[in-house]
Amino acid sequence: MIFKKKYFFAVLIIGFFIISAFSIKKPKILIIGDSISIGYTPFVKKHFFDKATVFHNAGNAQHTGTGLKKIEEWLGDKHWDIIQFNWGLWDLCYRHPDSKEYGKRDKIHGKPEFTIDEYASNLDSLVAIIKKKSNAKLIFVTTTYVPKDETGRYESDVEKYNDAAKLVMKKHNISVNDIYEQSISIHNRYGNGSKDVHYTTNGYNKLSELIIEFIETEIKS
Repeated sequence: MIFKKKYFFAVLIIGFFIISAFSIKKPKILIIGDSISIGYTPFVKKHFFDKATVFHNAGNAQHTGTGLKKIEEWLGDKHWDIIQFNWGLWDLCYRHPDSKEYGKRDKIHGKPEFTIDEYASNLDSLVAIIKKKSNAKLIFVTTTYVPKDETGRYESDVEKYNDAAKLVMKKHNISVNDIYEQSISIHNRYGNGSKDVHYTTNGYNKLSELIIEFIETEIKS
């Protein structure tokens, strides 16, 4: 009889902890961004596995023009606790219809997808839409390093576009995770070469550490 009582209470205690574990609400995090964010998101998901639920928008968020067309679809009707977003690499990319390079990239004869002023204006509109649809904490992540030999992008443009974005975020009181400077050294060691803005698996892992640290601070606050 005593054994049965002990067994009964043990089952109750285990059941209590199981129910408690499932009832704890995990923060929902939405990451919106280009292929760089697609590269580091799996590492972010793995880190937050038991702390938060991490989603990435379907596909590549490309440039701010794409964002304006799809942002409401990406936000959906879910309640988000944190929304992290970035645009930039596609916006500052020069393209020309006659280019033979992948993506029609051509910084000599082409035109940028969006000028700095257009980029800032689009970001301003995107923030307004996000704030209208969600009460989530917002995080903007700056554009990462562009190596000097990249066919469609100028290395010096990144800081100009980042500066414009920071002004927009300051206007809207949005936190900025400025990873640009750190992305330079990460790319130099773990990048795909002087003609490619992308990273190796180790590179994306290193970038994810910058993202994870910032998000953890936002969760705690």
